[in-house]
Amino acid sequence: MHPSTALAAVLVDELVRGGVREAVLAPGSRSAPLAYALEEADRAGRLRLHVRIDERSASFLALGLARGGGAPVPVVTTSGTAVAHLHPAVLEAAHSGIPLVVLSADRPSELRGTGANQTTVQPGVFAGSVRWEVDLPAPEGVTRAAGAHWRSTVCRALAAAGDAGPLRGAGPGPVHLNVSFRDPLAPGPGQPDTADDVLAGRAGGAPWVAVAPAPGPVAAPIGPGRRTLVLLGDLPDPALADRALSWAQEAGWPVLAEPFGRLPTGPGVVPHGPLVASAVARGELTELVPDRVVVVGRLTLFRELGALLRLPGVLVEHVSAQERWTDPSHVVSRVHGPGALVTAPPRHPEASGWVHAWTAAGAQRSATVAAAAGAEPTGVGVAGVVAEALGEDDVLVLGSSTVPRDLALSLHGTAAAARVVAQRGLAGIDGTVSAAVGVALAVQGDEAPEGLPRVVALMGDLTFLHDAGGLLIGPGEPRPDLTVVVVNDDGGGIFSTLEYGDPARLDDPGAAAAAERVFGTPHGTDLAALCAAHGVRHERLATLAALRESLAGRSEGLRVLEVPVDRASHRRVRDALR
Repeated sequence: MHPSTALAAVLVDELVRGGVREAVLAPGSRSAPLAYALEEADRAGRLRLHVRIDERSASFLALGLARGGGAPVPVVTTSGTAVAHLHPAVLEAAHSGIPLVVLSADRPSELRGTGANQTTVQPGVFAGSVRWEVDLPAPEGVTRAAGAHWRSTVCRALAAAGDAGPLRGAGPGPVHLNVSFRDPLAPGPGQPDTADDVLAGRAGGAPWVAVAPAPGPVAAPIGPGRRTLVLLGDLPDPALADRALSWAQEAGWPVLAEPFGRLPTGPGVVPHGPLVASAVARGELTELVPDRVVVVGRLTLFRELGALLRLPGVLVEHVSAQERWTDPSHVVSRVHGPGALVTAPPRHPEASGWVHAWTAAGAQRSATVAAAAGAEPTGVGVAGVVAEALGEDDVLVLGSSTVPRDLALSLHGTAAAARVVAQRGLAGIDGTVSAAVGVALAVQGDEAPEGLPRVVALMGDLTFLHDAGGLLIGPGEPRPDLTVVVVNDDGGGIFSTLEYGDPARLDDPGAAAAAERVFGTPHGTDLAALCAAHGVRHERLATLAALRESLAGRSEGLRVLEVPVDRASHRRVRDALR
């Protein structure tokens, strides 16, 4: 076994010993030693390998696997531009706290800076976006000392990805191992005795480095209060979202929830919360103005919720799942760790009336939402049908842009508390199809889908097209049981709901044409043909009833349900709800 093969074998072996059970590979020549080692581990049943031809799709697949399974997942690439394609996923992992392990192959030192093919400066390519990084040189030989170094490096990487490394306290996140390999890159005879000794760790045992988990911050108690309102944002763990809801219910406080972690349901959850928040912020429901707002998690979706934090005289406290907290309005006066959610403060004697006032205000808007959504498919109508179709054990993967807003507006508090996964770190549309595939593969494993959670992804057409490569799954690769619902408005519907879609701006034909081109971005893509090219089942559903029927039963494998929507309906619905 020559040095490059030994190095790759040790790295993969130690990843497995460190708990890695899923790995993603994008093909390339310089990464061949790692490819061989991963394929061998897959064949031996030590991990499950997923191969993708596009690095960006591969990285978001790994991100989805890590989100769905909760454990670090490596994505392996060759050198050059292949590494750069991982940057969007690395950024999302950094801001969402996802343990993504980038394992990039590189040229040896003698070829760096020489203009050699597919050679660039890979160390530091992710700048400040990774929790830890290392540049492993190409080995000159295979020795016990070298093997110890390689194994220790992997252990440090896994520790840092799980928030136990040098940036301890920053939370889980991405790490980068840049590994140099010299030719020959294919397996062959080399230094068998020494190499076998270095690989002896295959027999089992714990990783060479054991790091205790970082202690959580000491929670300052959150005191009681009658007119307290809880805003529930994105949290990295659905169990923490469950805890936050229970904690607020025990305290007797109403909850306005963004639809992440879990579909918000149960006593105290305000139906159509953003609409009520908007009315309070505009001064229309003065009896609902809180004395204090407690923000749990990270708010990323509605300006209306942020407006509540800026009301005069309102005290704002924040419960953060990480050492860093979010405060874009600069109003937070006190920050708590997640331990503050363990014990709820005593209920105020008038708590029931306060909660009822908020939930009743939300319930009164259900008829308005139903009328605005209409009988024909709209974004709000489609989102409501999808939420109704899910069971408590199911998983919903949400795209960004219009879809999560439509979902939040549609919810009236009775949907099952399905798990919700969304890329809210930077809230981009990158890699959503690939991430959804990863989530489905992680939660369903290798077993037959019967009895396992159903996974449904809901996204817009631009989000879908931006990652159409995520549909490309080779015939021998693990395939998910995944339904992708695409709200197709032939363009960027969200911009019609923002200032760019203000009718007053579009009176001039030239301004309207410019907005259509640079914001509307119509594409005219035939999604059925696109799906057929990838061998993916496709249904075009013209009514909400047809969508409801298609979602009623379980459908194995990967399929796409396309629901055409008039793009102008987004603005009409928002205006009606205002």
